[in-house]
Amino acid sequence: MINRRKFTTLFGTSLITGYLNKCSAKGAPSADNVIASNNNESLVISTWNNQRANAIALKVLNGPVGDKTSTRLLDAVEQGINSVESDPADRSVGLGGWPDRDGHVTLDACIMDDEGSAGSVSFLEGYRHAISIARKVMEETPHVILSGLGAAQFAEYQGFEKEDLLTEDSRKAYVEWLKKGIYQPKINIERHDTIGLLVRDSEGSLAGGCSTSGLAYKMRGRVGDSPIIGAGLYVDNEVGSAVATGLGELVLKQLSSFLVVELMRQGHPPQNACEIAIKRIVEKNDVQDAQVGLIAISKAGETGAYSIHPGFVFALTTDENSSKLEAESYL
Repeated sequence: MINRRKFTTLFGTSLITGYLNKCSAKGAPSADNVIASNNNESLVISTWNNQRANAIALKVLNGPVGDKTSTRLLDAVEQGINSVESDPADRSVGLGGWPDRDGHVTLDACIMDDEGSAGSVSFLEGYRHAISIARKVMEETPHVILSGLGAAQFAEYQGFEKEDLLTEDSRKAYVEWLKKGIYQPKINIERHDTIGLLVRDSEGSLAGGCSTSGLAYKMRGRVGDSPIIGAGLYVDNEVGSAVATGLGELVLKQLSSFLVVELMRQGHPPQNACEIAIKRIVEKNDVQDAQVGLIAISKAGETGAYSIHPGFVFALTTDENSSKLEAESYL
């Protein structure tokens, strides 16, 4: 039986981008869950069951070669995430997202490109495409984060359409919740909270983004890790990128995405970096009822994924393959 790290050493990074998945704690990597790639192949990885978002992002990523690299990368991230923000069936992002305990849907999102630029919105109300507004913050303002009413005013100024993000189904669920009004985060519910999406083009350039409506029935004004650069998302084009999903408070306290990238800078492959970052969360917090999942891509095209509890799935798409996979977990 081949140890997971030995497996990577034997076969090298140029052939394995998906070796991490699915690596059972009880055995060697499953061949069915290994996606072969090479350094000249485009790659998209995202949290939860978002293969459609990956496909959209990959198509954009492989668009006209005349496009500026940063523009193409950001378009891929934005359009992939837009597809989830517009899907009312995904109850944790954009339209139809979980409301707070006062019945308001408020969104967080951030985006980061290959040149180190970043934009973010938090506590945004009334606009479904938080990732697009975050990109406008990056491109049209001298700031990184806009929040609350200021973010909404900026979105209106930029021409985004204001709308009620509570759908009939999400409103019914909220009314039902009000009968008891108990706030209790759940592990791995539906497709869960954040859509985090990382892209790597055939030249090795990186970008990423994440978007969420946050925890269901949170306190009004609560902001999670998703709009915070270094917590929910971090991209360093010299090294790699990482994105987080799950209970944002745990990610915020450890700056988990930044930690993953810095571990890669020190020479750790992305899988090992994700494992170390999750272990740090577990060692410093009560995680019995809390989930966090991390995914990452290295500059060379290696990938990693790891979570606290079983059940964290993610989508991995290359020019040749697309799979939904389950990450190995600490517990």
